[in-house]
Amino acid sequence: MKAAPQSEARRESRAIAAAWACFGIGTAFGLLALAGEPRPITDEGGIAQPAAGIAAIVTAAAFVLSTLLHRRRETAPMPGWQTTVSHLSTAAITLAFGAVAYVAVLTGGEILALGLQGLEAPAIGGALLTGIAASTGGWLAFQAGVELTTRDLATLLFAYLTIGTLFAMITAADPAWWQRHFSDLGTGDGAGSWAFNGTVVIAGLLVGSVGAFVGRDLHRWLGDAALPRIAWVVGLFALTGAALAGVGLFPLHLAPLPHNVAAFGALGLFALTAAVVTVVMPGPPRAMLLTTVGAGVALLVALLLWRPGDVYSAAGLEAIAVGVGFVWMTTLVRTLAAFVPDASRPSERAHLLAGRLDSTSVPARGKVGS
Repeated sequence: MKAAPQSEARRESRAIAAAWACFGIGTAFGLLALAGEPRPITDEGGIAQPAAGIAAIVTAAAFVLSTLLHRRRETAPMPGWQTTVSHLSTAAITLAFGAVAYVAVLTGGEILALGLQGLEAPAIGGALLTGIAASTGGWLAFQAGVELTTRDLATLLFAYLTIGTLFAMITAADPAWWQRHFSDLGTGDGAGSWAFNGTVVIAGLLVGSVGAFVGRDLHRWLGDAALPRIAWVVGLFALTGAALAGVGLFPLHLAPLPHNVAAFGALGLFALTAAVVTVVMPGPPRAMLLTTVGAGVALLVALLLWRPGDVYSAAGLEAIAVGVGFVWMTTLVRTLAAFVPDASRPSERAHLLAGRLDSTSVPARGKVGS
């Protein structure tokens, strides 16, 4: 009974030590990057850009270090294909943590610049701000590396979308973008343009990573016998993520046709993914079934209100779609958390879609039974 509290205390001590180490590293590199005359918070030559870059690198490194410390042996008993999926997911999430830290610091800088207009900070002040940003990002990433769950990843996805979109809105060249659609944030040559497009691309990577974690959870729940069905789920999440990334890779003002195909493709693929995930789940659980049906009806009504109803602009439709997606994904990850065992489950198949099943491949009992 005492082992678990001791282990938890040791993990928390490591996380606090990592936060202080990140603060020291961030401050040291901040002093080097910001040496010289006092600088404004934003604008050309400001504090925000160097601080964001340093915080992003430190945050990503903290996640990698925590993963190696706490989960490096997790893939040892797994076959090659399962290990590869795990490593690819870890790499994508590492990139996402760095991107979240980068955009979060830039957004915080814009907010500070609005409240502290005319402030120019000396090198030591900018370095301390950089250290604080690196410490915050490093602490959160280190905590995530201990035991990253599908719920954590879904939260990271929507937090990143919110922060990135907020930054793009603050720095938007056209204040009337909301009268058309969110894609207008990705047009032009300003900071808002690359921020929005970059946010959507990284969000696509995160959607694919969420799919890999959903597949991991379904495999823990259902076993090797369900791998062909689980592969469909993971593949559809990956396609949805790729379509979402395409929205940012093909900006509206440069490639309108590919952009629109990617945008509507992401919406359609997400709806298909939701249906397939619900069907793959045994039962399926009532809450999951009702939420999926309700989300489908809500999206259909939202489409009709947009066209031909003309009640709101495309930006309104996109905001509703993201909100519906958040509700559905929240229900999904909470359902998985209730039914899926915590322990890792190495596959008995040497190959993903072929191989002999044995007695260990029967579905595992979940937290409340399966």
